[in-house]
Amino acid sequence: MPGMLIMPAAQSKEAVFEQVFKEHYKRLHAYAITILKDEVMGEEMVQQVFLKLWESGGMAQINGSVTGYLYRAVHNACLNHIKHQKVKQAYHHYVTTQQQHAATVETLTVKELQVRIDQALNDLPEQCRTIFQMSRFEQLKYQEIADRLQLSVKTVENQMGKALRILREKLSDYLPTVLIFLLLNGF
Repeated sequence: MPGMLIMPAAQSKEAVFEQVFKEHYKRLHAYAITILKDEVMGEEMVQQVFLKLWESGGMAQINGSVTGYLYRAVHNACLNHIKHQKVKQAYHHYVTTQQQHAATVETLTVKELQVRIDQALNDLPEQCRTIFQMSRFEQLKYQEIADRLQLSVKTVENQMGKALRILREKLSDYLPTVLIFLLLNGF
C-alpha cells in the first residue's frame, strides 16, 4: 500500500524518520509552495511539520497513511501561516492608522494651543506682557528684568503674578496641555 509505513524490526526510529523525510520532503515542499507562493516559507512549513513529527515521537503516532498525514499537516501549517500573516498585516495597518491619527490630532492641538497662547499673551496689559516675555522667553531673572525696565523687583514679581493669573484664567480649558507644551518647549 503506498504511503503506509512498514518498519522492519531492525530499523531504528532515526532511520525510519530519515527514510520518510527523504521520500516526502521535495513533494511536500513543492506542495507548500503552491499554497504559500513563497519558496522559503514553504521550506519552513515543511521543516516545522517534520520537527513536530520528530518531537512527538515519530511515525508510531500516525494512524493510516503517512503520506496523507504529512500532506494534511503541511496544508494546515501553511493555512495557519497565512492566517497569522493576515492578522499581522491587519494589526500593522491598525497601528499605522492610529499613529497617523494621533499625529494629526497632536498637530492640530499644538497649533490650536499656540494660537490660544498667542492670543492670551496679546490680551495681557503691555507691562505685564513685557515682563512675562522677558522672564519666560528670554529667561531673565526678576532682578535683571527690574534693572532693564527700571522697576523694583517687587513690581516685577507682582506683574508676573498678574500675568500668570490672567493666563491661567484664559487658558484654563487647556491647562494640562499648556503645562506639557511649556515643559516640552523649554518655557
